[in-house]
Amino acid sequence: MIIFLYGEDTYRTRQKIREIIERYKKVHKSGLNLKYLDFSKKESGDVSFLNFQDEIRQTSMFQEKKLIIITNSFLDAGFKEVFLEQKKDFEKSKDIVVFYEDGKVDKRDSLYKFLKKSAKCQEFELLGGLKLRNWIKKEFEEYKAEIEAGALEKLIEYVGNDLWSLSNEIKKLVNFKAGSQIKIQDIELLIRSKIETDIFKTIDAIAQKNKKKALKLLHKHLAKGDSPLYLLSMINYQFRNLLIIKDLIERQKPYNIIIKKSGLHPFVAKKNYFQSQQFTFLKLKKIYQRIFQVDLDIKTGRIEPETALDLLITEI
Repeated sequence: MIIFLYGEDTYRTRQKIREIIERYKKVHKSGLNLKYLDFSKKESGDVSFLNFQDEIRQTSMFQEKKLIIITNSFLDAGFKEVFLEQKKDFEKSKDIVVFYEDGKVDKRDSLYKFLKKSAKCQEFELLGGLKLRNWIKKEFEEYKAEIEAGALEKLIEYVGNDLWSLSNEIKKLVNFKAGSQIKIQDIELLIRSKIETDIFKTIDAIAQKNKKKALKLLHKHLAKGDSPLYLLSMINYQFRNLLIIKDLIERQKPYNIIIKKSGLHPFVAKKNYFQSQQFTFLKLKKIYQRIFQVDLDIKTGRIEPETALDLLITEI
């Protein structure tokens, strides 16, 4: 049997791999016939078509089915060529061969076409909309925890559809609430917005005078449908924090006092402390004033929001 698992949602793909392995181990207790071949490690000389062929041809001393997990095989042109030449031998095998590929796969590839036709295939696309909401609800149910509707929406707004990050954040929320319903304020308290993180990167690019990178990061948000006014409010928030920290530095306050007196979360204060070193106090004041003017121009209809953001980045 040949199984083919692939897709951009690596979290669910790897979950499926674990399920297959766990089911196999329940039946085949020895575990001696579970094999891994990773073609990204070919430089070590341990991975080749011959290794795969040997694994298939060797007879198990326990008369067990083998489970062979093959990853990154699409990287190896030699493996693909020989495998496709001898594919009939492997289609007849009683052993289980799992082809597993992270991310997008070239659908024009000859190996892809064969697997799509002959293997049991499952593509794991990134979740969105109702499917993503249902996945999150199911995760909370696994922990016997509840999340109110507004908090669920806020969680998606902050984290997006990265299931690895969502899984970690869900564990954090469940542990924090210890049986109580999770509310919007819990999300705001415990989880850093992905947009906030990315805006921090944008400001870092501005500080390094890398306007090209800053504009690229900004347009990523706009392409995803993020509101220009929300993005401006996040930029405003970050520069306000930088100004608070810089003001305390200018007044020659010690580092630990700056972190404490800023009124910011210690993690945020520390990051802003180091980032503020890249601006003068006067420069930060001018930028903050410019952001205020841009906000006013957008709200009074003097300029299109997207254009205003572009100009703001180029002028800083």
